[in-house]
Amino acid sequence: MPMDGVVADRRGRLLRGALAGAGITLAAVGLCAVAASEALVLGSTYAPKAVAGFAGVAALIVATLPEHHPFARFGWANHVTLARAALVALAAALIGEGDAPRIMAFAAALGSAAVALDFVDGRLARATGLASAFGARFDMETDAALVMVLAALAWQSGRIGPWVLASGLLRYAFVAAGRSWPWLRRALPPSFRRKAAAAVQMIALVVVLVPEVPPPAGMLVAAGALAFLCYSFLVDTLWLHAHAEDPRP
Repeated sequence: MPMDGVVADRRGRLLRGALAGAGITLAAVGLCAVAASEALVLGSTYAPKAVAGFAGVAALIVATLPEHHPFARFGWANHVTLARAALVALAAALIGEGDAPRIMAFAAALGSAAVALDFVDGRLARATGLASAFGARFDMETDAALVMVLAALAWQSGRIGPWVLASGLLRYAFVAAGRSWPWLRRALPPSFRRKAAAAVQMIALVVVLVPEVPPPAGMLVAAGALAFLCYSFLVDTLWLHAHAEDPRP
């Protein structure tokens, strides 16, 4: 088969796998959203918001896949991250749906499931030999979106002040600052501290949303996690500044 044919076949297999996974997950999001809307007595826009949110993510993933994904298969790890994105979409659609304990409990359950799966996709990618920069970025952006959504819901719950939004905004502020200071866009070395800070942040925000957790305890947990996250960003920023003049890798 000519080289062009090989590339076309590889791209076709990749897109078919991604589209199949996205389609199945989208259908699951729709069914879960309708069921949740009825069980929790949510507004009529909840299901459309959840479906539209996930559809937007899926479309972006499929559009960027051929250029950035180095393998002919989408991979089970990316399917797991796609499922995490679906959970984030279901949680994001709860924004504006009120602060009833049943709604916050559902948000905490969605967040817990997304956090649990976060410990699966990376290991699965390495185990199957399909680890890539694309998968790592997909996972990271899903984490960032989850933190932002959980922070917004924590504020919506009335159990914590608007300062909790800093948990989600920090990462986006860091990215925005990189447009003015290019040295902030350099690649960072792998760091367990950075991964731990993200995991602690997600878990802390889930704790805040659990109705049975007293608000003072939730505020303490959230404040401690935010302090750890700020420290992690500070360490990374200082490292990037110290290496600003190094030749770019």
